[in-house]
Amino acid sequence: MRTIIIRLTLCAVLLGCAVFAQKQAVVPKEAAPSSAPKLPFSPGILVGKTLYVSGQTGRDPKTGQIPADFESEVKNCLENAGAVLKAAGYDFKDAAAVQVYLTDMDMFQRMNAVYATYFPEPRPTRTTVGVSKLAGPAHVEVTITAAK
Repeated sequence: MRTIIIRLTLCAVLLGCAVFAQKQAVVPKEAAPSSAPKLPFSPGILVGKTLYVSGQTGRDPKTGQIPADFESEVKNCLENAGAVLKAAGYDFKDAAAVQVYLTDMDMFQRMNAVYATYFPEPRPTRTTVGVSKLAGPAHVEVTITAAK
C-alpha cells in the first residue's frame, strides 16, 4: 500500500511540474530589424527544458533576402535556427527532433550535405517533407525541438 501511495504522490508531483511549466518566448537579438513587420508567432518557445523552434527559412535577418544559391539558403536557414537555440542557451547538440520542408525533393542530397555539418552525433530524429510552396519564396524551412 505504501508503495502505491509513493508512486501516486510522485505522479502528482510530476504532473504538477508539467502543468505549471511556463511558456517563455525566445527571440534572438538578430531575429529581425525593427523595421520588419511583427509576425504573429515567436521564433522559439521554451517550456520547462524543452525548446520549440519555429520554422526558420534561409532569409538573411539583416537584408531580408533569400540567397540564390541553394546551399547558402540551407546554411542561412540553419544559422537562423541556431540563433534561436543559442538565445535559449541551447545548441544543435541539444536537438531531439527536426522537421525539414523542401519545395523540391530533388534538392534532398544537397540539403543533407549542409545539414550534416550542423548536427553532431547522435543526430536528432528527422522528418523531411516535400511541399509545393513555402513563405518567402523559400525553398527550405526547418523546425527544431530541443531538450536538455
